[in-house]
Amino acid sequence: MKRRIYWLMPDLASARSVMHDLVRARVDIARIHFTGPEGMDMTGLHAANVWQTSDLVHAAKTGLVIGSACGAVFGLVAALLFPIVGDDPEWEVAVLLAILGGVVGAWSASMIGISIPSPRLQRFESAIAQGRILLMVDLPRSRVREIEALLQSAHPEARFEGEEPQVPALRSSA
Repeated sequence: MKRRIYWLMPDLASARSVMHDLVRARVDIARIHFTGPEGMDMTGLHAANVWQTSDLVHAAKTGLVIGSACGAVFGLVAALLFPIVGDDPEWEVAVLLAILGGVVGAWSASMIGISIPSPRLQRFESAIAQGRILLMVDLPRSRVREIEALLQSAHPEARFEGEEPQVPALRSSA
């Protein structure tokens, strides 16, 4: 089980120094994510991607549930009222439409979710707009205190902004 810790860096030089220290402390680069103001040159940093910065995963899950439910309802209606062969209900139609509804729902909701900023990062929007850089590090529970202590001692200019008990699903991919 991983935990995500958040730190705010005042500038690029500090963020690059933190990146170097984390790599030296054997934190996997794929678990280090930086995000800054739009258009900022993130050279030398492992920039966060849509998995970390958007509401993609939550939207896809919601779309899957709603799409499957709608597909199942329409499938049941079609199976009961419009049998294809004979007079018996076609239950396969209900199952097929539930699956199809789930796929279409997840896909269409994810297209919307990718353009919505992550609610987990809303509290950092003003700091990022002011030019600060947000660091998100996904760590095993056993290393959280060690890395927090390292960052606190080596980077007093950085500000600890909290910890999430569980890394959001799929968002920690490289």
